[in-house]
Amino acid sequence: MNQPYRVVQYGLGPIGQSCLKTILNKPLGIELVGAIDIDPEKIGKDVSDLIDHPRPTGVVVSGDADAVLSATRPDVVVHTTSSFLASMYDQLIQCARHGAHVVSSTEELSWPYHRHPAISAELERVAAENGVSILGTGVNPGYAMDALALMATGVCNDVSSVIIHREVNAGLRRLPLQRKVGAGITPQEFDEKKATGQFGHIGLVESLYMVAAGLGWELDAMEEQLEPVISDTHHETDYLSVMKGQVAGIHHHAHGFVRDQEVLTLDLKMYVGAPNPRDAVRVVGDPPIDLEIKGGIFGDTATVAALVNGIPLVAQAQPGLRTVADVPLPRAFATTPG
Repeated sequence: MNQPYRVVQYGLGPIGQSCLKTILNKPLGIELVGAIDIDPEKIGKDVSDLIDHPRPTGVVVSGDADAVLSATRPDVVVHTTSSFLASMYDQLIQCARHGAHVVSSTEELSWPYHRHPAISAELERVAAENGVSILGTGVNPGYAMDALALMATGVCNDVSSVIIHREVNAGLRRLPLQRKVGAGITPQEFDEKKATGQFGHIGLVESLYMVAAGLGWELDAMEEQLEPVISDTHHETDYLSVMKGQVAGIHHHAHGFVRDQEVLTLDLKMYVGAPNPRDAVRVVGDPPIDLEIKGGIFGDTATVAALVNGIPLVAQAQPGLRTVADVPLPRAFATTPG
C-alpha cells in the first residue's frame, strides 16, 4: 500500500492511549484520522491532550462511533474496549459495515470459535459481506502462549506434545492488570470474583484451542484451573500494597487431551513479586524445541505493538474473521533502523 493506512482508534483506556502514542510516533505508514470513546471526560478533546503529545493533532475524541466511521472512512480500526466478546461484538460489526478492517485486543476474539460459535459465525458473515477482515491479537493471547508456540513447531517433522509457560511479575504492570489478577485482595474475595467467570486472565482457553487447531489436533477433553497465589511477604507497587496472606495474583493453567493423553499444557503465573519472569515453549517432537525468553515479554508495550503491527496484516488478509494463525508471521511495522 503506497498511501498510509487511515486508522481510527476505538477505545481510549490505558492500552488505547498507548496505541495512540505509537501510531502518532510512527515515521510513516499510518495516519490517525479518528478517535472514539464513551468517557465524557475525554469526548471533545484533541487526542494530544490525553497522551501529552507535543502538539495538537486535529483528531478530536467523539462518542458517536457511526459519525466518526462515516466521516473518516478508515482503512483499519484499532479496537481496545473489552475483554469479553458477547458484550461488544456489535462494535466489530459496526466497523465492518462501515467498510473498515478491525484489529482488536479483545481476548475472547483471539480464538472465538470454541466459546462463541454463534457470534463467530455472525462476525464471519458480516466481515465477508463487507469485504473486510476482523483480527483479535495481543501479547497474550495472540503471541506468547499461542503464535510463538505454533511457530516453534514449524521445523518439526512430528510433534507429540507442547508445554507453554509464562511467568509475569504483575507488580511492574499497569494498575488495571494488577486489579485483574486480584493483587491485594483476600482469598475470600478471590473466590467471589472467580465465581463470576470474568476474573483473572482472559484468553488462556482460546490460546489452547488455537494451538490445537493449528497442529490439526481435535481435543477430546480440556481442563482449566484458576488458583490464587498467596503472598508470603509484603509488597508495594506503584499503585497498591499486597500484605502477607493477601492475594498476590493468579496461577492459571489449562490442559488439552487427545484420548487420555495430555498433549497441551499452558501454565500462566501472573502475580506481584514473581521471581522468574519468562516466556517458554517446549515442543516434544522431532526435533525437540526448547525456547525461553528470559525476563519475559513485557505485556503492556507488547500488546500495543501487536495491535499496531497487526494493521497491515489485517488490511491485507482475506475477508472474514481471522486469527493470528491465519495471517502472515507477525513482524514489526514502519520502524526506523539504525
